[in-house]
Amino acid sequence: MLRARRKAAGRTIASVAMDAGLSVPYIANLENARGNPTVAALQRLARALGADLQVNLADTTTTPGAAGAAGDGHGARVLAVAHRLAVAQGNDVRVVQERLEQTIAALSTVLDADCTDRDVDRLLDAVLLAVEPGR
Repeated sequence: MLRARRKAAGRTIASVAMDAGLSVPYIANLENARGNPTVAALQRLARALGADLQVNLADTTTTPGAAGAAGDGHGARVLAVAHRLAVAQGNDVRVVQERLEQTIAALSTVLDADCTDRDVDRLLDAVLLAVEPGR
């Protein structure tokens, strides 16, 4: 999402790094889903890109939509996979999460039954393999 935002603004990593007071390699690593930025660093990046940082602490044990189709406890995995996909695709994690939930619901329709935990695990693994073939 960081890369997509930066590119949409027509900015280089170097210009964002300078405005945010961060190093070019640090930002490059973040864009490639490496590293664990502090909230302060994220705030500086957001400001440099003309955005506001919003932190949302949500219960990930149940994800609306996925919980009904996937059984209890898959909300965290759906969210984790959504995050990986969002980073890989440069999309918003909420949009990707919603798409995954719709896919799980569609699988239930195809199976003509609720998805089991194993069904959801297999589906999420297949999605990750499609995006990260060397995984």
